[in-house]
Amino acid sequence: MTTPPHTLTIDYFTDVLCIWAYGAQIRIDQLKREFGDQVQISYRFIPLFGATVRRIGEGWADRGGFEGFGKHTLEVAQQWDHVSVSPAIWHSCRPASSVMVHLFLKAIHLLQSQGQISAEPQTRLDHRTPFEAAVWRSRELFFGQALNICDNTIQQRIATELALPFREIKERMDNGEAYAALHLDHEAQRELQIPGSPTLVMNNGRQRLYGNLGYRVIKANVEELLRDPRSGEASWC
Repeated sequence: MTTPPHTLTIDYFTDVLCIWAYGAQIRIDQLKREFGDQVQISYRFIPLFGATVRRIGEGWADRGGFEGFGKHTLEVAQQWDHVSVSPAIWHSCRPASSVMVHLFLKAIHLLQSQGQISAEPQTRLDHRTPFEAAVWRSRELFFGQALNICDNTIQQRIATELALPFREIKERMDNGEAYAALHLDHEAQRELQIPGSPTLVMNNGRQRLYGNLGYRVIKANVEELLRDPRSGEASWC
């Protein structure tokens, strides 16, 4: 008798303004393509760039401030050939906080979970749901075009491009639902002691994969947990 397949839930913690998460998206896409319904990605947002004046302006003061961090971001991106980064990043485009784009995306996710928008991939060739497409488009516009995705006008543009109902999105932001959902992400970050972005959490918090890890490392962990869901549990043996 064969063992019925089960679904592995992965909590994926990122900040949308994080260059490492931008570069790592290709690995999440590959996970979805390779494992399909066996893997469920639960997207969580953390405020790594919740106050950029402090994190970058003050934190990088001895390394050139925003200009120095922008140069660092471009240097990081040079190691990848699957993404593009504008030279204007963190120069002419300096979002004050990632919180606003996270609220925008949580509102879209709420609409998806409430059945107000589709949860199905947009096309057979694109494995992204409308919510996932909005996350990716937000990162593309920020890093690739140096647009302030925390601005309401840019968020409306993203919604229009993806045929998403901006009025309903804004309602979820204004009535506090998106704030409540984002608050739960921040609580989970503290409870699970998430060190930064990107971080994948599996096996009920027992396994954490943090940083710029190769796809084969992620895949090996996923395969082991799909093979034996009890992997990593305490044992007398």
